[in-house]
Amino acid sequence: MPLSSTYLLKGLSEPRLQQINDAASELEILKGHILFQEGSPADQVYVLESGAIEMLTRVDDGFELPVSIIRSPGRCIGASSLVPPYQYSLSAKCVEDAVLTKIQRKDLQQLIDKDQAMGHTIMANLAQHLLDRLKETRHELKIHFKTLFRSVHS
Repeated sequence: MPLSSTYLLKGLSEPRLQQINDAASELEILKGHILFQEGSPADQVYVLESGAIEMLTRVDDGFELPVSIIRSPGRCIGASSLVPPYQYSLSAKCVEDAVLTKIQRKDLQQLIDKDQAMGHTIMANLAQHLLDRLKETRHELKIHFKTLFRSVHS
């Protein structure tokens, strides 16, 4: 799965994609492995090649709520490693044996420092993705609110 398939790197030229690919490495993880914990230092971004990763949020001590399961090759995991304070905003657990492409934040940052146009494209892609997710969340909240409102007024 080429890195160009992930939203984060869309629009980058082949030479720029090759630079990122040269800095990346493949990671195989087994079902049950915790990739990272919510709140931990975020120093890597991942692209799913195969398998499935469950994203969770901590609700209470010892209880994590599933947010989504990522199964689509090319999906980016851990993009919060690109934004200060560089902490993962969710936990990630492997729920099917998986293969990921791993990019160290420091390596990507070095490439961006050398090529600000690359950095601009990556950050614009990230901003658009986060805006799309915010819109989805608002839509889901409206549905839940309407359901709750109807159940209270029935």
